[in-house]
Amino acid sequence: MTAEKQVKVGIVGGTGYTGVELLRMLTLHPSAKVTMITSRKDAGTRLDSMFPSLRGRCDLVFSDTATADLTTCDVVFYATPHGVAMADAPKLTAAGVKIIDLAADFRFKDLAVFEKWYKLPHSCPDLAAKAAYGLVELNRDAIRNASIVGNPGCYPTTMQLGYYPLLKAGIIDTAHLIADCASGVSGAGKKADMDLIFSEASDNFKAYNVSGHRHQPETEARLQEMTGDKVRLIFTPHLTPMIRGMHSTLYAQLNGKGLPLSNEALQALFEDAYKGEPFVDVMPFGSTPDTRSTRGSNVLRIALHRPQGGDTVVALVAQDNLVKGAAGQAVQCMNLMFGLPETAGLQTLPLSP
Repeated sequence: MTAEKQVKVGIVGGTGYTGVELLRMLTLHPSAKVTMITSRKDAGTRLDSMFPSLRGRCDLVFSDTATADLTTCDVVFYATPHGVAMADAPKLTAAGVKIIDLAADFRFKDLAVFEKWYKLPHSCPDLAAKAAYGLVELNRDAIRNASIVGNPGCYPTTMQLGYYPLLKAGIIDTAHLIADCASGVSGAGKKADMDLIFSEASDNFKAYNVSGHRHQPETEARLQEMTGDKVRLIFTPHLTPMIRGMHSTLYAQLNGKGLPLSNEALQALFEDAYKGEPFVDVMPFGSTPDTRSTRGSNVLRIALHRPQGGDTVVALVAQDNLVKGAAGQAVQCMNLMFGLPETAGLQTLPLSP
């Protein structure tokens, strides 16, 4: 695609953390141009006055969400609360506009599960049935041909990529999967919440939603597609005192089937599964990926351990929750949908320190 035929991009909900991450990547994208960004509360405000990081790169003004004509765009990203994208989807898809939703409206095949966990009736089940799930490494062909993509949740991205090679090989007990995960406070979004203010979140570490988190049914349903055996997942999220970053420690019991169960064979399983993937880094066996090594980038890192050489496999997975866990993955999907190089606009190296 030439510069003269750039993808015209709209962003709904551009004032939040994932919205500004989309802007950060798309303003430097060689084949995309943000032509419209909307806000309910900040219409008429220049973006670079709200986000000084965009000075000299973007001179757009927020449009009013209620009146903006998004049908002039080729693709619209929804960095909004759940329920917004599905309200607009019929009109936009009828006009030939593609949709990438960073919320949960199009993540579920079983809409009864969506309605149970998100407390919303789904307004366009016909479109939900056609939507592609936006985990590129596991769903590339469907995304390439989709008009609507439901971007995965951040935690589900780490869990699916961490468990996939083991489930595909059929060598773990699928009924006893345990995921112990932690996210920086930006994962909760840009909102005034007592638990998220500095004096509460700093120097603190705690679990939350232990009895049930919305990302559990999303993850379990997608893991179930990888195996014929019944999947049961225990998922415990934690809030960690940093702005961005996500670390998941995944546990699985080997079942004695399939591969020779050496450490070398387990490592080869992951290396083969993600060979050639530009954004999945399988580190040497026994490594310890950290969140800083992914900060600001679209890279997800995985390392395997086998404590005391026993029957438990531990997969450590680290990513930036706002990039590979959200906006970066969405841009990765856009690139596929428009026949662009998958890495376009996404080759920023992690920030260190």
